[in-house]
Amino acid sequence: MTNQTKTPIVSKELLFPFIVITSLFALWGIANDLTNPMVSAFKKVMPELSNIQASLVQFAFYFGYFFMALPAALFIRKFSYKSGILLGLTLYAIGAFLFYPAAKYEEYNYFLVSLWVITCGLAFLETTANPLILALGNKKTATQRLNLAQAFNPVGSLTGMIIAQVFVLGALQSDDYTTDAYNALSSQELAAIRENDLGVISVPYLSLGVLVLIIMAIIFFTKIPKTPEADKMSLKASFSKLFANKNYLMGVLAQAACVGSQIMCWTYIFQYVDNLNAEMGWNITATNYNIAAMILFLSGRWIGTGLMKKVNPPKVLALFGTCGALASIGAIALPGMAGLISLVAISIFMSIMFPTIYGIALKDMGDEAKIGSAGLVMAIVGGALMPIAQAAILDLGGDGFNDLNIMGYIPEVNASFILPALCLAFVGYYGYTSRKF
Repeated sequence: MTNQTKTPIVSKELLFPFIVITSLFALWGIANDLTNPMVSAFKKVMPELSNIQASLVQFAFYFGYFFMALPAALFIRKFSYKSGILLGLTLYAIGAFLFYPAAKYEEYNYFLVSLWVITCGLAFLETTANPLILALGNKKTATQRLNLAQAFNPVGSLTGMIIAQVFVLGALQSDDYTTDAYNALSSQELAAIRENDLGVISVPYLSLGVLVLIIMAIIFFTKIPKTPEADKMSLKASFSKLFANKNYLMGVLAQAACVGSQIMCWTYIFQYVDNLNAEMGWNITATNYNIAAMILFLSGRWIGTGLMKKVNPPKVLALFGTCGALASIGAIALPGMAGLISLVAISIFMSIMFPTIYGIALKDMGDEAKIGSAGLVMAIVGGALMPIAQAAILDLGGDGFNDLNIMGYIPEVNASFILPALCLAFVGYYGYTSRKF
């Protein structure tokens, strides 16, 4: 333990490459949390969409990870980490700029394609950046180093949330009308509002595309050091070794549960608040609580990184997973503001999960880490599938849950948070079972 304390998380000679690569964590954080409120935004601009149809925003966004993670791993095996980063940023920029024709033609499916292309780029970035950060220094501090880099992801997430609130949700004309008043508008008025609002949705993505190009230019001229892996292992050998690694396979499932929980909590907090406003006669803004959740998430990353200097990372993961599941139950069962506070509090416990699972699952791997990284990035598909399952609960209603008559009547949006509770409990279980590794 003493040696680990004295070992620097990042050595001086690797500090600048570490900073450059860490900037990518903030960059995909912007995309993630700029997109989460789009489920609510598209539902307002296109009221004909069902909850499940609107949740396809998340499916399109996070399915790109599943689709492109393995090709990304094969690409960086053949070429280099730097080449993978540059290709990922190129796809990211293309997807962002595709929002212009999507808004012009006012076609929902075009927006979904644009989001999918963005995450094909993000799949390259995450498949590349996560194992690269692990390799940029001493193995003893690898998980701490990844938690440190991932701590800047919430900074990007907060930026994305603020952009979404100020420049998207706060600027939608369709949000200025009650449902009855909106339905009473003429077809010409509705068309004008839709054209304006879809343009509003596209502008932040176009600006993000420009930012991505600037960062890509910086990385192009940055020397990325070579990592110890020599790529001598065949693909067949890599897959055989990974499928025989129970700790890794459980890590992939835990990662899917972790990401699914994050996206569900940060997406459906908007419906949770809307329901509270309707039931309690309040007029509170969901984005403010989502930002509070992200601040807790960021704080949790720093706290967790410091805690891991003294406590085994799997033990920290087990503790945070258990507490997150309990907070989810609070969001289900507690009434009014107490339930909302419980929902917001989940974020502090989810904070260290993604990088910690990543570090535990790839522990002591050599060349197979690149393919192993792809599996963990593919697991982000949990963020595509779980929100749809939660949306199905919302569309079907919570009557089945209430028929259990355990805690009295529970609003359907509250009942839907049983899914994050189960997912976070599984993450805690993974931390408990992996503590021996």
